[in-house]
Amino acid sequence: MKLHDLHPAEGSKKNRKRKGRGISAGQGKTAGRGTKGQNSRSGGGVPAYFEGGSLPLVRKLPFVRGYGFFNPYKVEFLPVNVDDLSRRFESGAEVAPETLVEVGLLGDVKDLVVVLGRGELDRPLHVKVHRVSKSAREKIEAAGGSVELLPWQRGGYRTR
Repeated sequence: MKLHDLHPAEGSKKNRKRKGRGISAGQGKTAGRGTKGQNSRSGGGVPAYFEGGSLPLVRKLPFVRGYGFFNPYKVEFLPVNVDDLSRRFESGAEVAPETLVEVGLLGDVKDLVVVLGRGELDRPLHVKVHRVSKSAREKIEAAGGSVELLPWQRGGYRTR
């Protein structure tokens, strides 16, 4: 076999259609676009999101019920687990939003905190937070610590 013997497989190459090059080419005159209308013109057609002039779905979504709704009464608590406390605090330490910010478990003193029961606790801690799960309270008290719930109100803290 030599270079001049090489050729592509039969039927793998096909000439492109040269539209609008005369009637004998088979794609002359209207060049396969039909007659008249927006889509027959050069540069014609509509964007993919166009829906006949009515408000497109992508612009309608923020107004659709349930899609863009913000609940002004929603309260979010930032979780801190028992194993996080045992890693970051010494025996007998006081755990409050201020100290949680100092050790890096909380971003802002105004955030609401909930202590959850993942992990084990082997030292007594005095925990002052906004909410405590039942299992976390049991683990803290079993280790000889105490739990105090801080007062909070819906409007006074960051809610989202």
